[in-house]
Amino acid sequence: MPSISKKGTNMPASPIRKLVPYAEKAERNGNKVYYLNIGQPDIQTPIEAQQAIKEADVPVLAYSHSAGFASLREGLSKYYNSNKLAVSTDEIIVTTGGSEALLFTFGSAMDEGDEIIIPEPFYANY
Repeated sequence: MPSISKKGTNMPASPIRKLVPYAEKAERNGNKVYYLNIGQPDIQTPIEAQQAIKEADVPVLAYSHSAGFASLREGLSKYYNSNKLAVSTDEIIVTTGGSEALLFTFGSAMDEGDEIIIPEPFYANY
C-alpha cells in the first residue's frame, strides 16, 4: 500500500471538525445548536417536493449543465428584467452553494496579492 505524502501527513484538520466536539457537547448539555456551517435545513421538506422525488422516473441522476439549468437561468433573467435590472441569461451562473458563489466572486473581482478583510464571526473554512 502506498504511503501518505508528507503534505498529507502534515495537513491540518478542518476548522469545522475542530468545532464539532464543542457543538456535540453543547447538545448533550441540552442546548439547541444551529449548524450554520453546512446550511443544514431546520424546516420540514414540503410534502410536494417529497412526493415529486418519489414519483420521478429518472434512471440516471446526472449532473446539470455547469452554468445551471437553462430554464432556471432564463427565469431568473426574466425576473430581474421585470424589476428593471437588465441581466441576460448568459450573465447568470447557478452555483452549487454559497461557497462556490464566493469563490467565483473573489476570483472575478480580485487579483493575487489583494487583501480581503473578513469580520468575525466568520465561516472557519474561509
